Amino acid sequence: MVGQIARDLVLVVDEVPDAGGTAPVRERREVLGGKGANIAVGLAQLGAPVALVGVVGDDDVGERLIARAAADGIATGAVVRRPDQETGLIVDVVADGWRYLEHLPDDLLLREEDLPVDLIEGAAAVVVQLQQPPEVALKAARAARGRVVLDGAPERLRAELLECADVVRADHREAELLTGWTIKTADDAVNAARELMPKELVAFAVDDVGNVFVWDGGELVVPLGDVEVVDTTGGGDAFVAALTFALTRGDGPEDAARLAVEASGATVTHPGGRPELTGR
Repeated sequence: MVGQIARDLVLVVDEVPDAGGTAPVRERREVLGGKGANIAVGLAQLGAPVALVGVVGDDDVGERLIARAAADGIATGAVVRRPDQETGLIVDVVADGWRYLEHLPDDLLLREEDLPVDLIEGAAAVVVQLQQPPEVALKAARAARGRVVLDGAPERLRAELLECADVVRADHREAELLTGWTIKTADDAVNAARELMPKELVAFAVDDVGNVFVWDGGELVVPLGDVEVVDTTGGGDAFVAALTFALTRGDGPEDAARLAVEASGATVTHPGGRPELTGR
């Protein structure tokens, strides 16, 4: 798993106060977070051996996050401790929806020299989270000999990255950026996904509709489930973890798609982005 690592502070409040006001916090969680770490946690919970490639600072917070990842069953030998940097922080304020406050300096992004090429070459699947610099993402994708899963939309090098990908996953906005389509319906998303073929699988989210999956010779639209949504923060991360896990163990695209949607639905029912997929 190549992606972001951060301290995730989740604050649940009844309402966000106006300027000069205060509000009591009903629930507080401090966990290992960031999209890369969330996906790695989900993979480990599902039973996959997983290594995390990302950057933390050389502070006590970074040390604690590495220890937490190791306790979650994640190999942490490729996590970089960046000298003279504070570990990234994401504050997730959950009230009527969610709001993010982020401290994620550029020095906490991966650099090409940070990548453990031997580890990437030996992996059965490599998930590349595209919040990282495109040049770094491309180096990781090109080094991979197993399945390459791209999550998100790159700022640059779109064609080069897509050429390396076996599986592409994007939310609604990212899907529009990747394809140039305006997506309003599931049919729009299916047609947009077909623009990226041939691929093992393309998965696009469609706001207020659900998820569409397209593969060679097939397609599937899974409507939004009937779950009480508390916080959508980690839904996409759980989705990617479950999709990657299922495809890597040999599931077909329909079964992999349904497990991904189930994992996402389970994650959005609680505050914060940390998945809870053990036993699925």
